[in-house]
Amino acid sequence: QVQLVESGGGLVQAGGSLRLSCAASGRTGSIDSMGWFRQAPGKEREFVAAFGWSGLGWSVYYADSVKGRFTISRDNAKNTVWLQMNSLKPKDTAYYYCVEKLRDSDYVSRTAWVYWGQGTQVTVSS
Repeated sequence: QVQLVESGGGLVQAGGSLRLSCAASGRTGSIDSMGWFRQAPGKEREFVAAFGWSGLGWSVYYADSVKGRFTISRDNAKNTVWLQMNSLKPKDTAYYYCVEKLRDSDYVSRTAWVYWGQGTQVTVSS
């Protein structure tokens, strides 16, 4: 059973930066797709960024709302994935979840991901 533990959330002013970390344990076999979702109060959980296997290699995907501001990265040896968030906006305020292992290729769908972390709160003040 894979376990995901997020860290790095907190309170930051608009325009600031945060770096979220997700440590994975319990994985057996090959490296899996990993990514991030978020859920703001009163809204549905939404896709943020992910590594996905395209058949030819690993590709990186971002939601349009975070392109150019957020960067996902990973260290397979450390079983860790990060989300560097720059130029944060109040609308980025949400609970951020780490995810691993895709059931299918629809990486933007929350139902496509098998494992979820408990999440970490990110609050951006104006």
